[in-house]
Amino acid sequence: MAQLFAASARTNVGLVRAGNEDSAIISQNLIAVADGMGGHAGGEIASALAIKGISRLHDVANSSAEITEKFLEEVAHINSAIERAVIENPDLTGMGTTLTALIATEDKIALLYIGDTRCYRIRKNKITQLSTDHTLIQELLDQRAITENEIKTHPQRSLLTQALMGRDDLQPEIVLNDAKLGDRFLLCSDGLTGEISEGELLTALTIDDREVALETLMKSVLAAGAPDNVTIIVADLVESDATNSLQFLGAAQ
Repeated sequence: MAQLFAASARTNVGLVRAGNEDSAIISQNLIAVADGMGGHAGGEIASALAIKGISRLHDVANSSAEITEKFLEEVAHINSAIERAVIENPDLTGMGTTLTALIATEDKIALLYIGDTRCYRIRKNKITQLSTDHTLIQELLDQRAITENEIKTHPQRSLLTQALMGRDDLQPEIVLNDAKLGDRFLLCSDGLTGEISEGELLTALTIDDREVALETLMKSVLAAGAPDNVTIIVADLVESDATNSLQFLGAAQ
Protein backbone atom coordinates (compact mmCIF):
# COMPACT_ATOMS: atom_id res chain seq x y z
CA MET A 1 0.00 0.00 0.00
CA ALA A 2 1.09 3.56 -0.66
CA GLN A 3 1.68 6.39 1.81
CA LEU A 4 -1.16 8.82 1.21
CA PHE A 5 -3.02 11.66 2.91
CA ALA A 6 -6.21 11.27 4.89
CA ALA A 7 -7.24 14.93 4.73
CA SER A 8 -10.00 17.21 5.95
CA ALA A 9 -10.48 20.85 4.98
CA ARG A 10 -12.63 23.89 5.70
CA THR A 11 -12.76 27.40 4.32
CA ASN A 12 -14.59 30.40 5.77
CA VAL A 13 -15.00 33.95 4.52
CA GLY A 14 -14.33 35.24 8.04
CA LEU A 15 -16.19 37.98 9.86
CA VAL A 16 -15.01 41.06 7.93
CA ARG A 17 -14.40 40.28 4.25
CA ALA A 18 -17.24 40.35 1.72
CA GLY A 19 -15.94 37.45 -0.39
CA ASN A 20 -13.62 34.47 -0.15
CA GLU A 21 -10.38 34.82 -2.12
CA ASP A 22 -8.92 31.56 -0.79
CA SER A 23 -8.91 28.31 -2.77
CA ALA A 24 -7.88 24.80 -1.78
CA ILE A 25 -7.76 21.19 -2.88
CA ILE A 26 -7.48 17.90 -1.03
CA SER A 27 -6.85 14.46 -2.46
CA GLN A 28 -5.09 11.31 -1.37
CA ASN A 29 -1.67 12.42 -2.60
CA LEU A 30 -2.00 16.20 -3.06
CA ILE A 31 -3.14 18.99 -0.74
CA ALA A 32 -2.81 22.70 -1.46
CA VAL A 33 -3.99 26.16 -0.36
CA ALA A 34 -3.86 29.43 -2.31
CA ASP A 35 -4.62 32.86 -0.84
CA GLY A 36 -5.59 35.35 -3.55
CA MET A 37 -5.33 39.13 -3.65
CA GLY A 38 -6.53 41.89 -5.95
CA GLY A 39 -9.63 43.91 -6.74
CA HIS A 40 -12.40 43.21 -9.27
CA ALA A 41 -12.52 39.55 -8.10
CA GLY A 42 -8.84 39.24 -9.04
CA GLY A 43 -7.91 37.39 -5.87
CA GLU A 44 -10.59 34.78 -6.43
CA ILE A 45 -9.52 34.29 -10.05
CA ALA A 46 -5.81 34.04 -9.21
CA SER A 47 -6.22 31.55 -6.36
CA ALA A 48 -8.60 29.42 -8.44
CA LEU A 49 -6.11 29.36 -11.33
CA ALA A 50 -3.37 28.26 -8.93
CA ILE A 51 -5.39 25.43 -7.39
CA LYS A 52 -6.84 24.21 -10.68
CA GLY A 53 -3.32 24.26 -12.11
CA ILE A 54 -1.64 22.40 -9.27
CA SER A 55 -4.48 19.85 -9.28
CA ARG A 56 -3.05 18.49 -12.52
CA LEU A 57 -0.28 16.91 -10.44
CA HIS A 58 -2.62 14.73 -8.39
CA ASP A 59 -1.94 11.72 -10.60
CA VAL A 60 1.75 12.21 -11.37
CA ALA A 61 4.09 9.27 -10.88
CA ASN A 62 4.99 9.02 -7.21
CA SER A 63 8.70 9.65 -7.66
CA SER A 64 10.52 12.24 -5.58
CA ALA A 65 13.13 12.46 -8.36
CA GLU A 66 10.51 13.82 -10.77
CA ILE A 67 8.43 16.01 -8.52
CA THR A 68 10.71 19.06 -8.39
CA GLU A 69 10.62 19.37 -12.17
CA LYS A 70 6.85 18.79 -12.22
CA PHE A 71 6.31 21.46 -9.56
CA LEU A 72 8.39 24.02 -11.47
CA GLU A 73 6.62 23.27 -14.75
CA GLU A 74 3.18 23.69 -13.22
CA VAL A 75 4.12 26.89 -11.38
CA ALA A 76 5.30 28.35 -14.70
CA HIS A 77 1.99 27.38 -16.32
CA ILE A 78 -0.01 28.98 -13.50
CA ASN A 79 2.09 32.14 -13.62
CA SER A 80 1.54 32.39 -17.38
CA ALA A 81 -2.21 31.86 -16.95
CA ILE A 82 -2.36 34.76 -14.48
CA GLU A 83 -0.37 36.95 -16.87
CA ARG A 84 -2.76 36.13 -19.74
CA ALA A 85 -5.81 36.86 -17.58
CA VAL A 86 -4.47 40.34 -16.78
CA ILE A 87 -3.65 41.04 -20.44
CA GLU A 88 -7.19 40.04 -21.43
CA ASN A 89 -8.75 42.10 -18.62
CA PRO A 90 -6.58 45.03 -17.45
CA ASP A 91 -8.98 45.61 -14.53
CA LEU A 92 -7.30 42.57 -12.97
CA THR A 93 -3.88 44.26 -12.91
CA GLY A 94 -2.20 43.59 -9.57
CA MET A 95 -3.99 40.33 -8.88
CA GLY A 96 -1.98 37.46 -7.53
CA THR A 97 -1.94 34.55 -5.13
CA THR A 98 0.16 32.56 -2.74
CA LEU A 99 0.42 28.81 -3.22
CA THR A 100 1.52 26.09 -0.83
CA ALA A 101 1.22 22.43 -1.82
CA LEU A 102 2.24 19.02 -0.50
CA ILE A 103 2.56 15.87 -2.58
CA ALA A 104 3.08 12.42 -1.07
CA THR A 105 5.63 10.59 -3.23
CA GLU A 106 6.79 7.01 -2.80
CA ASP A 107 9.37 7.96 -0.16
CA LYS A 108 9.14 11.70 0.53
CA ILE A 109 6.71 14.52 1.20
CA ALA A 110 7.38 17.20 -1.41
CA LEU A 111 6.60 20.78 -0.36
CA LEU A 112 6.16 23.72 -2.73
CA TYR A 113 5.53 27.21 -1.40
CA ILE A 114 5.28 30.75 -2.72
CA GLY A 115 4.13 33.53 -0.38
CA ASP A 116 2.99 33.25 3.24
CA THR A 117 0.54 30.35 3.21
CA ARG A 118 2.12 28.09 5.78
CA CYS A 119 2.85 24.38 6.11
CA TYR A 120 3.37 22.78 9.51
CA ARG A 121 4.21 19.22 10.50
CA ILE A 122 3.15 17.66 13.79
CA ARG A 123 5.29 14.70 14.82
CA LYS A 124 5.53 13.22 18.32
CA ASN A 125 3.56 16.14 19.78
CA LYS A 126 5.98 18.70 18.34
CA ILE A 127 5.05 21.29 15.72
CA THR A 128 7.52 22.38 13.04
CA GLN A 129 6.95 25.07 10.43
CA LEU A 130 8.23 23.56 7.17
CA SER A 131 7.68 26.66 5.03
CA THR A 132 9.27 30.09 5.42
CA ASP A 133 7.13 33.17 4.84
CA HIS A 134 8.02 35.12 1.71
CA THR A 135 7.32 38.45 3.40
CA LEU A 136 9.17 41.65 4.21
CA ILE A 137 8.52 40.92 7.90
CA GLN A 138 10.32 37.57 7.65
CA GLU A 139 13.29 39.21 5.93
CA LEU A 140 13.45 41.84 8.68
CA LEU A 141 13.27 39.12 11.34
CA ASP A 142 16.06 37.19 9.62
CA GLN A 143 18.16 40.38 9.61
CA ARG A 144 17.24 40.99 13.28
CA ALA A 145 15.97 44.42 12.24
CA ILE A 146 12.74 43.90 14.19
CA THR A 147 11.57 41.69 17.05
CA GLU A 148 8.66 39.24 17.19
CA ASN A 149 6.80 41.73 19.39
CA GLU A 150 6.90 44.37 16.64
CA ILE A 151 5.25 42.24 13.95
CA LYS A 152 1.60 42.95 14.85
CA THR A 153 2.03 46.72 14.61
CA HIS A 154 4.44 46.91 11.66
CA PRO A 155 2.87 48.97 8.82
CA GLN A 156 4.11 46.52 6.16
CA ARG A 157 3.34 43.29 8.01
CA SER A 158 1.31 41.95 5.06
CA LEU A 159 3.78 42.78 2.28
CA LEU A 160 4.75 39.69 0.26
CA THR A 161 8.15 39.35 -1.39
CA GLN A 162 7.01 36.41 -3.56
CA ALA A 163 3.62 35.67 -5.13
CA LEU A 164 2.18 34.30 -8.36
CA MET A 165 1.41 37.52 -10.25
CA GLY A 166 2.42 36.75 -13.83
CA ARG A 167 5.89 38.24 -13.41
CA ASP A 168 9.14 36.56 -14.42
CA ASP A 169 11.02 37.12 -11.14
CA LEU A 170 9.29 34.21 -9.40
CA GLN A 171 11.41 32.06 -7.07
CA PRO A 172 9.30 29.18 -5.71
CA GLU A 173 10.81 27.03 -2.99
CA ILE A 174 10.64 23.23 -3.10
CA VAL A 175 11.70 21.02 -0.20
CA LEU A 176 11.70 17.21 0.02
CA ASN A 177 10.88 16.06 3.56
CA ASP A 178 11.18 12.60 5.06
CA ALA A 179 7.85 10.77 5.19
CA LYS A 180 6.79 9.01 8.39
CA LEU A 181 3.46 7.28 8.84
CA GLY A 182 1.43 9.11 11.46
CA ASP A 183 2.81 12.54 10.61
CA ARG A 184 0.12 15.21 10.59
CA PHE A 185 0.30 18.26 8.34
CA LEU A 186 -1.41 21.64 8.51
CA LEU A 187 -1.75 23.90 5.47
CA CYS A 188 -3.44 27.22 6.16
CA SER A 189 -3.90 30.73 4.85
CA ASP A 190 -2.67 33.61 7.00
CA GLY A 191 -6.23 34.20 8.12
CA LEU A 192 -5.50 31.45 10.65
CA THR A 193 -1.86 32.09 11.57
CA GLY A 194 -2.42 35.83 11.84
CA GLU A 195 -4.77 35.26 14.77
CA ILE A 196 -3.79 31.94 16.37
CA SER A 197 -0.44 31.29 18.08
CA GLU A 198 1.75 28.29 17.33
CA GLY A 199 1.02 26.95 20.81
CA GLU A 200 -2.72 27.09 20.14
CA LEU A 201 -2.17 25.35 16.81
CA LEU A 202 -0.33 22.51 18.52
CA THR A 203 -2.97 22.13 21.22
CA ALA A 204 -5.68 21.68 18.59
CA LEU A 205 -3.61 19.52 16.26
CA THR A 206 -2.72 16.98 18.93
CA ILE A 207 -6.41 16.05 19.16
CA ASP A 208 -6.54 12.55 17.65
CA ASP A 209 -9.76 13.07 15.68
CA ARG A 210 -8.76 15.06 12.59
CA GLU A 211 -12.23 16.57 12.10
CA VAL A 212 -12.39 17.71 15.72
CA ALA A 213 -8.92 19.24 15.44
CA LEU A 214 -10.00 21.11 12.32
CA GLU A 215 -13.22 22.40 13.85
CA THR A 216 -11.34 23.48 16.99
CA LEU A 217 -9.02 25.63 14.89
CA MET A 218 -11.87 27.17 12.91
CA LYS A 219 -13.87 27.98 16.04
CA SER A 220 -10.80 29.55 17.64
CA VAL A 221 -10.09 31.89 14.74
CA LEU A 222 -13.74 32.92 14.45
CA ALA A 223 -13.78 33.65 18.18
CA ALA A 224 -10.67 35.80 17.66
CA GLY A 225 -12.53 37.97 15.13
CA ALA A 226 -11.45 36.36 11.83
CA PRO A 227 -10.66 39.60 9.95
CA ASP A 228 -9.49 37.65 6.88
CA ASN A 229 -10.59 34.60 4.91
CA VAL A 230 -9.57 31.38 6.66
CA THR A 231 -8.68 28.10 4.94
CA ILE A 232 -7.40 25.08 6.86
CA ILE A 233 -6.30 21.62 5.74
CA VAL A 234 -5.40 18.96 8.31
CA ALA A 235 -3.91 15.81 6.77
CA ASP A 236 -2.55 12.60 8.30
CA LEU A 237 -0.03 10.42 6.47
CA VAL A 238 -1.44 6.89 6.36
CA GLU A 239 -1.06 3.65 4.43
CA SER A 240 -3.89 3.34 1.97
CA ASP A 241 -4.92 1.81 -1.33
CA ALA A 242 -7.89 4.18 -1.70
CA THR A 243 -8.81 5.49 -5.14
CA ASN A 244 -7.60 9.06 -5.60
CA SER A 245 -10.35 11.70 -5.65
CA LEU A 246 -10.31 15.50 -5.68
CA GLN A 247 -12.22 17.99 -3.55
CA PHE A 248 -12.03 21.70 -4.38
CA LEU A 249 -12.86 24.44 -1.87
CA GLY A 250 -13.35 28.20 -1.88
CA ALA A 251 -12.99 30.17 -5.10
CA ALA A 252 -11.80 27.06 -6.96
CA GLN A 253 -15.16 25.28 -6.53
